[in-house]
Amino acid sequence: MATAPVTSLLRTSLPTLQPSLARVATVVLQDTANAVGMSVTELAERAETSEASVIRLCKRIGVKGYAHLRLALAEELGEQNSSGETQFTGEIQPDDTLELAVRKIAYYSAKAVRETARFVSMEALRGAVQAVSHAPRTHLFGAGASRLAADDLQQKLVRVGRVAFSWPDVHGAMTGAALIRPGDVAIGISHSGRTQDTLDFLGLASSAGGITVAITSFGESPLAQMAHLVLCTVSQETAFRPGAMSSRMAQLAVADFLFTGVARSNLQASEVALSTTAAALRTRQGGSRGIKGWVES
Repeated sequence: MATAPVTSLLRTSLPTLQPSLARVATVVLQDTANAVGMSVTELAERAETSEASVIRLCKRIGVKGYAHLRLALAEELGEQNSSGETQFTGEIQPDDTLELAVRKIAYYSAKAVRETARFVSMEALRGAVQAVSHAPRTHLFGAGASRLAADDLQQKLVRVGRVAFSWPDVHGAMTGAALIRPGDVAIGISHSGRTQDTLDFLGLASSAGGITVAITSFGESPLAQMAHLVLCTVSQETAFRPGAMSSRMAQLAVADFLFTGVARSNLQASEVALSTTAAALRTRQGGSRGIKGWVES
C-alpha cells in the first residue's frame, strides 16, 4: 500500500494545526506548483511565520524534513501530470458551465476514492473486518450525508447474513448504543469527525463495552480519538460542496472495503447468503412469475 499523497496529509491535518503551521499548509495546498520551488525561507515568509514552523509541519505529517516535503510534492505533481487527466485545483465557480461543473465533480469524486484507497490503514481495516465478522451485532450511525454510507453498509452486511442496524436518528442510535454488549461493534461515520450526535453515539457505545470504529477524514478529530479503530477517508471540501459529494464517495468506498473483507472472511457462507437473498428479491421483479414472465405479459 502506497503512502498517502502529501497534500492529503496536509489537508486532513489542517483543522488540528496551530495557526502558524496551518498557514504554511494553506500556502502549500493553494499553490502547490510554486511551493515545490520555494526555499524554506521563502515558504516561511509567504506564510508569515518562521522556518522552524515549516520544519515542525513536516514532522507533524510524518515527513523527515523540508527537502523530503518538496520531493514528495514534486513526485505528486509529476504523477498527476503524467496521468493525462485534466487536473482541477479550484472550486466550482458560479460562472462555470454545467459541463465543467460535472467534470469537476467527477474529478474530485474519483480522486477521493483513489486517495482513500492509498490512505486507509490496512491494519485498522483488518481489525474492523475481524471485529464485524465476529460481532453478534453491528450498529451504524451517521448524520446527514454520512447516513447514506451507514445505510449502504448496513444493507450489504445483512445481505451476507450479518445482524446490522443503521439508525435513522440520534434517538434510535443512542438506544441501540446503550444496549450494546461486549463483542458488538459500533461504527460512527462523520467526514469532519466533529458531529456531536455521532460523537455521543460512539461514546455511549464505547462505555457500554462495544468495539468502536470511526470512519472520518480527520485522523486527529474527536471521533477518531475516541474510537478503537479509525478508517480514514480523503476528500476535498469546496464552496459548492463537491467536498461533501467526494467525502460521501470516499465513505462509500470504505464501506465497500469493509464489506468485502467481511464477506471474504467466510466466503462460502457469504455466497450462500447472497444467492438466497438474490433469489428472494427476484420474486419482487414482476411478482411470482419473475421478470421474464412480467415482460412477456
